Amino acid sequence: MVLIRMALRLSVCAYSSFLYAQPIIITPDKNLSSIITSASDGDVYLLKPGEYLGNFVVNKEITIRGEDSVKIIGSKKGSVITVNASNVTIENLIIVNSGINLASQDSAIFVNKNVNNTLIQNNTLINNLIGVYLWGSTNSSVINNKIVGKKDLRENERGNGIQLWNSPGSKVSFNDISYGRDGIFVTTSKDNIFNNNIFHNLRYSIHYMYTNNSSVKNNVSIGNDIGYALMSSNKLNINNNISINDKEHGLFFNYLNDSKINGNVVINGKHKCLFVYNSNFNIIINNYFRGCLIGVNWTAGSDENEFYDNAFIGNYKQVKYISTKNIEWSYKGKGNYWSNHHSYDMNNNGIADSAYKPNDITDKILWNYPNAAILLNSPIMQLLKYSSRHFPSLLPGGILDSYPLMSASKIAIGTLKNAKKYID
Repeated sequence: MVLIRMALRLSVCAYSSFLYAQPIIITPDKNLSSIITSASDGDVYLLKPGEYLGNFVVNKEITIRGEDSVKIIGSKKGSVITVNASNVTIENLIIVNSGINLASQDSAIFVNKNVNNTLIQNNTLINNLIGVYLWGSTNSSVINNKIVGKKDLRENERGNGIQLWNSPGSKVSFNDISYGRDGIFVTTSKDNIFNNNIFHNLRYSIHYMYTNNSSVKNNVSIGNDIGYALMSSNKLNINNNISINDKEHGLFFNYLNDSKINGNVVINGKHKCLFVYNSNFNIIINNYFRGCLIGVNWTAGSDENEFYDNAFIGNYKQVKYISTKNIEWSYKGKGNYWSNHHSYDMNNNGIADSAYKPNDITDKILWNYPNAAILLNSPIMQLLKYSSRHFPSLLPGGILDSYPLMSASKIAIGTLKNAKKYID
């Protein structure tokens, strides 16, 4: 019995020493690449302030941690740090000067296939083609990093801030990403969480392709070409995200299916707050769209979606709908709020007494024949407007909200409050 207890104590001590290994102090006069090459599993390297030359490859389960102002300077070819081992932590480093070859996926930190549980946190990645590339790894975390891409390249020549391919179970949180092509680009993946990131000076903030069962929540996109481009993906939860001053679309759905879009806020988009293209079986509720040229552009056979409890405020055109089918935008007696719908609520139940139909036959004429705008104030156009209001059957298909809301005060309250801190 005594021997068993001694063996258990020795095992616990060995395990504890592995978890709390004393850091190996590295100073800038040392060859960091050679040290990393000869590392053993469980080593923890603490880099003292200064500059260290890259590039290097991590083949062991180690931690690389920098004190303040530790800079890893890449060779301007390839990736600065390549991770080939599981359970690697890279934190509190400044990493600069990767290569600029998109074909070879040059990155500040490149995490290779068949790698698990990489933790990349509290780093500053500047002037690299791609900030972090998770290339087939699983259960990795990229947390609280500042990533600034290569400003000297044109937007489409830059890499992405964080890129994922087939990286299930990975989490990207609390990062500040700018001057890349896309902030986060993910393809052919699943079970990912992207939350609490801030994006600016990019093409797309978050770009989804063929990625399922994932979550995008509490992110902020400011002044990018497109906020959230979600394409060819299923079963996503898109919750409480913010888009402010994005140029094309705040939210863009292209073949997005079986997803829930809830509590998002789009403000002052230069073009479309929401663009829905060929997307089906989604629940789109409790979203706030304000100050865009078009509130929602709905097209390409998007069908079987639940669309209610959303607010459309002060958009130049609330709805642009391209189809000949009639669609009801209410659910169980509850519709959406439309700032340009003036109606009474005689029974004081919060639902307008008259239905809302955002478009008439002249809208459809102008969408199909823009040059007809010259006739907008002509007698024939006025007659068509009058006829479509009094004889709805003349309008071939359209959106109808039978139960429009009288107030938007309860829509996306928390997200809207958070958005105010980012508005000039």
